[in-house]
Amino acid sequence: MVGGGMGPSVRWSRRGLLTGAAALTLAGCGRKAAKPEEAAKPVAKPGVMTLKAATEGDWRSPADKARDAWRHPVESLEFWGLKPGQTVVEFWPGAGWYTDILAPYLAATGGKLYAASLQTDLPDDPSAKAAVEAYQRKLADKKKIYGDVVITAFGPTSGPVAPAGSADLVLFLRNLHNWMAAGLAEKAFRDALAALKPGGVLGIEEHRGEPGRVQDVLAADGYVQQAYVIEMAKEAGFALAGESEINANPKDTKDHPFGVWTLPPTRLSAPVGEPAEPGFDHAKYDAIGESDRMTLKFVKPK
Repeated sequence: MVGGGMGPSVRWSRRGLLTGAAALTLAGCGRKAAKPEEAAKPVAKPGVMTLKAATEGDWRSPADKARDAWRHPVESLEFWGLKPGQTVVEFWPGAGWYTDILAPYLAATGGKLYAASLQTDLPDDPSAKAAVEAYQRKLADKKKIYGDVVITAFGPTSGPVAPAGSADLVLFLRNLHNWMAAGLAEKAFRDALAALKPGGVLGIEEHRGEPGRVQDVLAADGYVQQAYVIEMAKEAGFALAGESEINANPKDTKDHPFGVWTLPPTRLSAPVGEPAEPGFDHAKYDAIGESDRMTLKFVKPK
């Protein structure tokens, strides 16, 4: 499983509990104490790094870079209005696919990244703590590159994801379907609105369901209708500011046997929790590529 969005084996129930070994790729709340020699924040020099340079950094794995053709990080972040020196909140960063771009860029330009990671203090969630520690190790190992990322939490009973009214940009990156399954979608929008400055932006990337179909409120197949997302955001108090086809894929028929996770990069060949089917033919789904995704921009009214 990759970062910046949870896979099928990480499923929240209506009680908000996490299950599955894939939780180990997700980050949680709680910040690791810095060593004395790491306590000082790296000196920021605005303008020394571009978004393109951040995507090309050697700290990103070849596998993650290969997915740029599907996720278009530079174009998406420019559409959402990311600027040098901004304060950004990334909800549920996973293993850090987008963090690998955002953190170095913001650290180099005088900005700040809040990682609103998986909540760790749920009694039935022992794997969440391991996810926190893995994410923290990732950041600590290359602190000079990532800077001082502030790890907060988002979950059923979590508090603020960032100081109220402090963020220029909040990002929901392929996670809204998980929050719908867990009954957390409304809370996600509320927490984002509270964190944003007036005029601040909420950027959403999400697997796009087929228009005209009845929306499954639990989004069990991983797809969400664009109109449904827009309505949820408006009900939370946001104003729609833009729609983009940056991450569209017209080849995606959205009727796959194991939901969106049949497609790359997850490539399921059996239902969640069951052993992979060795005879499953992935060719049809690999030819489609990654999912068709909406890319939306909302603004907190001034």
